[in-house]
Amino acid sequence: MPGDLAYRFPEGFLWGAATAAHQVEGGNHNNDWWEWEQLPGKIKNGDRSDPACDHYVRYRQDFEMLKGMGHNAHRLSIEWSRLFPERGVVNPEAVAHYRDVLETLRGLEMAPLVTLHHFTNPLWLTLSGGWENVSAIEDFRQLARLCAAEYGDLVDTWTTFNEPNVYAYQSYVLGLWPPQRRDFAAAVRVMRNMVRAHAAGYAELKSGPHGGSAKVGIAQHMRVFEPWRRWHPLDRAASALPEAGFNHWILRACTDGRAGWPLARPARIPEAAGTLDWIGLNYYSRDMVAFDPTAARNLFSRTFSRPGSPVSDFAMEIYPLGIHKLLLELAARYRKPLYITENGVADARDSFRAPALVAHLAESARAINAGADLRGYMHWSSMDNFEWSEGYGMRFGLVEVDFATQSRLPRPSSELYSRLIRQNGITRAELQDNYPPALGYLETSSRSSASSSP
Repeated sequence: MPGDLAYRFPEGFLWGAATAAHQVEGGNHNNDWWEWEQLPGKIKNGDRSDPACDHYVRYRQDFEMLKGMGHNAHRLSIEWSRLFPERGVVNPEAVAHYRDVLETLRGLEMAPLVTLHHFTNPLWLTLSGGWENVSAIEDFRQLARLCAAEYGDLVDTWTTFNEPNVYAYQSYVLGLWPPQRRDFAAAVRVMRNMVRAHAAGYAELKSGPHGGSAKVGIAQHMRVFEPWRRWHPLDRAASALPEAGFNHWILRACTDGRAGWPLARPARIPEAAGTLDWIGLNYYSRDMVAFDPTAARNLFSRTFSRPGSPVSDFAMEIYPLGIHKLLLELAARYRKPLYITENGVADARDSFRAPALVAHLAESARAINAGADLRGYMHWSSMDNFEWSEGYGMRFGLVEVDFATQSRLPRPSSELYSRLIRQNGITRAELQDNYPPALGYLETSSRSSASSSP
């Protein structure tokens, strides 16, 4: 089999899937999202996140299932509102629970990649102004300090924030998530405070009792932004703004300590400089961008999928070439180890997940061959879950979940993923069968020359 591989991944490569506590655990009633879910019309079909996948109870069997599929890593988040039900008050039962979760993963020889903030905030934080209030920085520092002390012996790879750019955009620009604000200046303040909180969390995780082994990063949602009319200077400028503001503003601030164009006046956040040991890429799609003078809140741009392109159930374009582009861009700009911390498609029928998976992994392998220091791939998601405002309607899982019975059924695409993991690569036959022209296929001759055989 190894001789038939078109692409081989590095030895020690991490293979797994990702989840977020609120989306799978059930029973999280002390955060802003649970409160939001009680309001009519906020979640499609009136869905609520309890019981979700009942993962807070069923985590052992879920991890054993993933281990049986060959996963050697798992990305998960810790629910802040469980550890700190009140400001400054620690819940020892929750502390013990998450320790058992992490020990279970370690016992199965699955490396945990742990996220501290994945969109949800304790109600007490929200009531005091949330991320608009600078006091949130010290609150987050306490969370990081606790996790470093309690779990540092079990966790090497930490994510302070998952997609802080998405959090600010959805909650404070579009106003679709709690607290449902439409205030661009507030969005910038939130991102600046999150950068400062990341720096505080970084310091705590690195200075904890096991800080010598701690590697700390951010999982950044990035999209490919392309001008709709390449010849039009305004469309080119409109695509450059989200490229700089959405994709790179936070990463740049955590690299050189500068927060400025295009989201704010130049400002220094010196404590954030040099606080990325690695960078996580959450990649799903490409946007075409057209200049729109009426869209000031959206940096004067209108985004949409390229007409005629294949799309997921979420109506997002499936564009595997984008993951190659962004990995090389990250490698060139920041020169850090990289992980794909999320990548997947909403596909209830499991009709195009397999080819999308192969295509994105092939493009990731091409990026490795071109010099990107990519060390792991976490598929979103391990199983169907509560997909925020979409409720249970969008199915991203390798495993199908019947939420009425809590039964789990691995989809056929999970079998393909298991095979890729066992091979630590992609065969030429799998490439031919699963990466058709409709998904952006590069002709076989050029692809073969771009990837040296092992």
